[in-house]
Amino acid sequence: MDDFRGIADRIALDIARGRLRSGQRLPPQRAFARRHGIAASTAGRVYAELVRRGLVVGEVGRGTFVRATGVAAQGRALVEDGTAALVNLELNYPSVPGQAELLAPALAPLLRPDALGDALRTGAAGGTPRAREAVAALLAAGGWQPAPGRVLFTGNARQAVAATLASLVRPGGRVGVEPLTYPLVKEVAARLSVTLVPVETDARGPVAESVRAVHRSAPLSALYLQPTLHNPTSLTVPAGRRLELAECVEDLGLPVVEDRVWSFLHTGPEPPLAALAPGLVHVVDSLSKRVAPGLTVGFVVAPPDRVDAVAAAVRSGGWGPGAFALEAAVRWIGDGTVGRLVAAKREQAGRRQALVRELLDGFAVRTDPYGYFAWWELPAPWRADDFTAAAAAVGIGITPGTAFRVDPRRTPDAVRVGLASAAEPELVGALRTLAELARREPGEPRPAADGSRAGQDVT
Repeated sequence: MDDFRGIADRIALDIARGRLRSGQRLPPQRAFARRHGIAASTAGRVYAELVRRGLVVGEVGRGTFVRATGVAAQGRALVEDGTAALVNLELNYPSVPGQAELLAPALAPLLRPDALGDALRTGAAGGTPRAREAVAALLAAGGWQPAPGRVLFTGNARQAVAATLASLVRPGGRVGVEPLTYPLVKEVAARLSVTLVPVETDARGPVAESVRAVHRSAPLSALYLQPTLHNPTSLTVPAGRRLELAECVEDLGLPVVEDRVWSFLHTGPEPPLAALAPGLVHVVDSLSKRVAPGLTVGFVVAPPDRVDAVAAAVRSGGWGPGAFALEAAVRWIGDGTVGRLVAAKREQAGRRQALVRELLDGFAVRTDPYGYFAWWELPAPWRADDFTAAAAAVGIGITPGTAFRVDPRRTPDAVRVGLASAAEPELVGALRTLAELARREPGEPRPAADGSRAGQDVT
């Protein structure tokens, strides 16, 4: 059952993103409890927590209403009423100028009537020989290149993770993860009835001895890790720590799901974990960040003796690739389009990281020179949910650290700032506004006499 703080965090996020608006009435506590499958007493604690955070107010005889907080109310000084479009620093899908023009030529042959019939069918988990060869070359890194026969395909990266975990973990099983992890993995685990268990990390990444200790306390069925450009912290685990982790999982016979979705941006020499423990590590990746989320394919590189098991999970889950997207991917890889997009996105990410260093100078921001996000540890007394709500009030969407946490008792006062989706002029204005917001106390009015037009920082 959800901890009441976790439920409160989700309601706070709905308020921050505008799904629950100022003045909107929340349902009576008993109705809220039934809707969320919790006890009435737990619903009471959720509402009390929202009141404590200043997000809602209870009125005797009328109910509980979303509150126009001091921060939200003064946000009108930054954003003109009814004119502010959200600057989206939550979604993180990189796109570069000329991207559509680069992608179009490979699609034209697939749109001919004689080719379209085959292209619109569902693809097989094993893809085609050409697809396996192309993707095996694409995923090569740090001296490692998978054998084409070990490459499988899904519709996207989320399905690749789901199929791999479903093939490894029975309902009720335990999966070790970093304490902060990709939110969609939490959703996948919930749907598979799998428990995520945080393992200790330090400045170099997951600690091997912690993996052993967690496994001793109650056996793990697998680990899910992001050793390269971890989302949200941007950490890349150094080679020495990777070797320690590989030795650990081999000693324990513990399978690993290695998420490499963002690794294409990284140019360092660190080998994938799959190169160090090839009999245990399953690599998941996709084209969504390299190319585009709307026409993507997910990949799984399975250990040699697990290809059939993962393929069976893909088929049983209905997670196979679309033949059109798979054929387009092969063409984009083969004609060099993916390589050109990767180079352009590395350059773009580098420019945007330079903006972070300049505009958030003096704050505790953890990032990577070529990553597309920044992990911002907020100055006291800001809390992640309060700062997210305050940012939304001035037209900027960011992601609170609570979205990534695994242990609901450990709430990071940090936010992830996505750098990929906004245009660069919008990003500059949004970062300036967020820096100004962070320098104030929660609820403190914005200095009035700057002479600027309302909203110019974020539009």
